[in-house]
Amino acid sequence: KETCNCLLLYLLLSRARRLRGGRAQPRRAQPLPQPRDGAEVTESFPLDFTAVEGNVDSFMAQVKNLAQSLYPCSAQKLDQDMKLRFLGNVSVTCNDGTPAGYYLRESKGSKRWLVFLEGGWYCFSKENCDSRYETMRRLMSSTKWPQTKTGTGILSPQPEENPHWWNANMVFVPYCSSDVWSGASPKTDQSGYAFMGSLIIREVVKELLAQGLDTAKLLLLAGSSAGGTGVLLSVDRVAEQLEELGHTNVQVRGLSDSGWFLDNKQYRCTDCSDTISCAPTEAIRRGIRYWNGVVPERCREAHEGEEWNCFFGYKLYPTLTSPVFVVQWLFDEAQLTVDNVHLTGQPMQEGQWRYIQNLGNELRSTLKDVPAMFAPACLSHEVITRSYWMDIQVKGTSLPRALQCWDRSFHDDGRSKSPPKGCPVHLMDSCPWPHCNPTCPTIRDQYTGQEMNVVQFLMHMGFDVQKMAQQQGMEPGKLLGMLSSGS
Repeated sequence: KETCNCLLLYLLLSRARRLRGGRAQPRRAQPLPQPRDGAEVTESFPLDFTAVEGNVDSFMAQVKNLAQSLYPCSAQKLDQDMKLRFLGNVSVTCNDGTPAGYYLRESKGSKRWLVFLEGGWYCFSKENCDSRYETMRRLMSSTKWPQTKTGTGILSPQPEENPHWWNANMVFVPYCSSDVWSGASPKTDQSGYAFMGSLIIREVVKELLAQGLDTAKLLLLAGSSAGGTGVLLSVDRVAEQLEELGHTNVQVRGLSDSGWFLDNKQYRCTDCSDTISCAPTEAIRRGIRYWNGVVPERCREAHEGEEWNCFFGYKLYPTLTSPVFVVQWLFDEAQLTVDNVHLTGQPMQEGQWRYIQNLGNELRSTLKDVPAMFAPACLSHEVITRSYWMDIQVKGTSLPRALQCWDRSFHDDGRSKSPPKGCPVHLMDSCPWPHCNPTCPTIRDQYTGQEMNVVQFLMHMGFDVQKMAQQQGMEPGKLLGMLSSGS
């Protein structure tokens, strides 16, 4: 009976996921296939769920209650956390020489693997790496890593939070190399640190082959911030690694979140005394030498002698051969930080406001020819592992839905095809201001902690409603209404 209950729950969740992803199509009942000896049977159940299509949220809540009431099934939640494993190759280490590793949650029977690269800036000199080690040691050492990790967003095992990837094999690779996942340098007495990001990825993939990756159909290499840039730098290399080892059955794709940085001119130029204020181009120039950084071969050939160019998405992306989906806020907080635009809560100068708007326009320009992308006009940083990642929409389509559409734009053998009608994969906001999209994440006043709507936020930043309305030739009240509705 307990087995039947668990099976029923699995079926309900599977069907609910299909309903969440889009309107379900009626299915005719099919006879259950007869198993051959030793063969794995794919289930096909003639269940009719059309009655709940109009109220999926309520249905999902009922399914969740059912899950919690079935003890044998809900007890499996104990196994839903990802568990820490250190690399068997002890020569591949974190910055301080402690062993690198990864967190794994296996999903028996699933042929899909999601490998996530964590982000967290970088350091590019002995001085700022020493400072980083004092203040952010978790990003340079594995000494205090917890034994388990709970996945959120696209790493969540809960179908209501992660409707299309919840039952994949999940891998979280902690960032402890400070090199944008590009380094190939062991620890030396001179530097005092190892920079082995590219080697960590290689070893993780090698070890996962023994865990079931060898029979996978799809490996999605995902990452946020520095991890998102790491995806762009590594996705072709991972595909080549699997091909060289004879695993041509595994399709490799990339998902880069908040890692599409610009090498634009800073709002206010400063020296390179620290990581935050140093211009991205100069920081990467110094870093690639310090880390012995590795970039994709085709990009290296295109920018020989100036390989730092390959850390910027719009220059690297055209040289890639693996499919990549790009997720990028049009007003990325990390980009603004390295451009020395600091939103301190003080009224903003007109030059700063123009700079921010131009940043959005520049990002739009670099993304326009990327076929699979999701770019909301929000002031934020990172999204795919946030619990609210399902709430953000561009032109009425959520990010999980766009990723599902992208998934459906490939044949079984990996060749691309047109996505189904009404299933968009190229989504970019056209409204011109930060947070003009009404589904943007909540902004809080950094001093009071109170939530702000878009009008409060813009006025908080010194946005002159009267002046802007005059420039647009409309009444201030009408402009405020348009801002509030995201028009």
